[in-house]
Amino acid sequence: MNKPLLAVALAFGIASVASVQAQTPAASPAPAINDAQIAHIAYTAGVIDVTAAKQALQKSHNKAVRAFAEEMQRDHTAVNDQALALVKKLGVTPENNPTSESLSKNAAAELKTLAALKGSAFDKAYVDNEVAYHKAVNGALSGTLIPSAQNAELKSLLETGLKLFQSHQAHAEHLAQSLK
Repeated sequence: MNKPLLAVALAFGIASVASVQAQTPAASPAPAINDAQIAHIAYTAGVIDVTAAKQALQKSHNKAVRAFAEEMQRDHTAVNDQALALVKKLGVTPENNPTSESLSKNAAAELKTLAALKGSAFDKAYVDNEVAYHKAVNGALSGTLIPSAQNAELKSLLETGLKLFQSHQAHAEHLAQSLK
């Protein structure tokens, strides 16, 4: 199976922001990704994983897959709740942007693909997507979002999220091995 569409979209969406910043000549400053956009991208990525987890809980009968999906739903909801509390505290409105829009569009397509699968085929595809998705999210966090964040509290939340999502990636990789 190729890398899931959603993970690839996240990687390219975040990479495109970094690429635009890197390729813009010094004479004309790059359209920097701001904290409001970073907050929206991070929140969108969390919502996408919660939605995928809910789908897995509806479709999967595998105890380990269901436990993983429950963990994803719980943890990503908690991080998004913290993010919402932070933006409210800071008086910032998360700003929609092309990366967030691309993530949402591609997530809908991936969920549709997963919806057509059943049984162990669904379980394997869901978990494979989670591995690739967390790799992409973790790469985006460490390579683009955290370095670009200006607000110390936002940066700290992203760093805390990265540690949690790295453990999710390891859990997903272990689960994927057990489903082979």
